Amino acid sequence: MEKVHFFNFTVAYADTDAEGVMYHARYIEVAERARFDISKKMPVPDGDIGFVAREVNIKYMRPILLGDNFTVESRFVKIGGASMTIEQKFVKNDEICAIMNITIAYLGSDMRPKAIPETIINGLK
Repeated sequence: MEKVHFFNFTVAYADTDAEGVMYHARYIEVAERARFDISKKMPVPDGDIGFVAREVNIKYMRPILLGDNFTVESRFVKIGGASMTIEQKFVKNDEICAIMNITIAYLGSDMRPKAIPETIINGLK
């Protein structure tokens, strides 16, 4: 799927280490905020848990610094029966600073994998 979601973010002091560089774990939190922004358009059916992280892989290429504005560009690269993989690029001034790939699994109320509802899949199109 080529639909891209854009989420803008500005680095605050609390996001950085002592050197003013965005702390490596904050990338995961910012990426989660971008995915949450997408999910607001795809409500989870009552009773289901919804999506949970299954696997995360991040490649850091350029630092993001205190005060920097950047965009998380999210793209669904694989949609399976009960899981999907999302590529999230952290882009500052047209340069890719990091790329994160996350696989998320859909869980039902019993905390077990469940087929992703058609309403959610249709919302991605």
